[in-house]
Amino acid sequence: QVQLVESGGGLVQIGGSLRLSCAALGRTFSSYAMGWFRQAPGKEREFVAAIRRNGGSTYYADSVKGRFTVSRDNAKNMVYLQMNSLKPEDTAVYYCAAVRTFSGNFDVSGRRDYVYDYWGQGTQVTVSS
Repeated sequence: QVQLVESGGGLVQIGGSLRLSCAALGRTFSSYAMGWFRQAPGKEREFVAAIRRNGGSTYYADSVKGRFTVSRDNAKNMVYLQMNSLKPEDTAVYYCAAVRTFSGNFDVSGRRDYVYDYWGQGTQVTVSS
């Protein structure tokens, strides 16, 4: 099991950058694949990015490709989401999630919120003009 705590959210202007952090409290962090999701008011939670246990492969929603980068540092029990060229439609609460085991190709399975077992409390990102 693992406890997740997000931080780094805030208010940023269009075109700006922000880096979100997710701290994992547990002794088996490297055993978990990690994902980032977001939820805007009145909308369903949507996939943003995911990263394998060793950080060797990353996956992104089409809406953030080329702008967002997910990374992890297993020695520090940290996962990051670097967000550049932010747009108003990026405004949402961002969540960090963890999964230890899953079936199928992670490129597919890792994009589904129901696959993940543990979730952080979320951090608000607001992009304004």
